Amino acid sequence: MNTTPQSTPPNSNDTGGKSVLIVGLEPALIDFTDSNYAAFPGMTAAKVMAGLNADQANLNALGYDAHLCLTDFGQTAEGVVSARLKQTRFDCVMIGAGVRTIASNFILFEKLINVVHEHAPDAKLCFNTKPTDTAEAVRRWI
Repeated sequence: MNTTPQSTPPNSNDTGGKSVLIVGLEPALIDFTDSNYAAFPGMTAAKVMAGLNADQANLNALGYDAHLCLTDFGQTAEGVVSARLKQTRFDCVMIGAGVRTIASNFILFEKLINVVHEHAPDAKLCFNTKPTDTAEAVRRWI
């Protein structure tokens, strides 16, 4: 199995219509006053949703077939992601920072990684470092 990131030039549109699933928390469920989100001052559900929509639109404009999959904090998250992965074969799955970087979401992150591993074993995993570098994260792997 090749685990080397792809060397797609930054401005290439040669994506072959590869599919990407962006997994994140449903912004309306996030309490931005919670101390876990202190690193994101001024963040709101509307800003997060706008960023997610912009990421999806940017990936689609680059020629990818990008889809959003928004979850709760764990009550139904595994089932939601599992169902989505059963609907479509994805070449890449990106799990967003709201799931990955907030300590209280660690178990959710672990569960979602295992759901992806079970239902999309051939999909590459990628992780952005900020909302504006999602495309770069995807391009590293597909």
